[in-house]
Amino acid sequence: MIYTLTIECIRGAYWTEKCVRVLEIEKDASLYSLHHAIHEAVHFGFDHPHMFFISSTGNPYGKISRPGSQENEDQDDWDDMDWDVDDLKLENIWPLGRKKLYYLFDFGDDWVFEIRKARGEKEADKNASYPRIIKSIGPNPKQYPNCEE
Repeated sequence: MIYTLTIECIRGAYWTEKCVRVLEIEKDASLYSLHHAIHEAVHFGFDHPHMFFISSTGNPYGKISRPGSQENEDQDDWDDMDWDVDDLKLENIWPLGRKKLYYLFDFGDDWVFEIRKARGEKEADKNASYPRIIKSIGPNPKQYPNCEE
C-alpha cells in the first residue's frame, strides 16, 4: 500500500520561496527511506545530521517528541527513548492527532520540512518505482547559495 505525503519546506537559512513536493511512498518504508526521498526531491546533499520530530508548531527547539515514542512525550531525557529511524516504519507514525511530523536537516542552517499525510492509502502501481514525486510546487531551496557551482 502507498501513502501520499506532502512535504513543505517551512524554514531554513537560505529559504526564500515556497517549496512543496508531493510524493508517494510505500507505507512500510522507514523514516530513513523518507529522509533519502526528501533529499532526492529537493536535491540536497547528505552532508549534515538530521532528525524527525513531532510537534504542533514546527519549531525544533520547542516542545517536541520523537516518532515512535509518543508514550514518552513528557520525558526530558531523549537518551532513554527507544526509537530508530532505520527501523521505524511510516505506517507506525500516524495518526498524530493535532500534531504533525517534521524533518530537520542541518542543525546549523535549520532546514525544516513539514510532512503531511493524505487520508487513506492506495494500491501500488506495479509499473511504478517508489518513492516517486507526483507534484512539485516552487523551486528547490538552495542548500548553499553562496557557493560557486
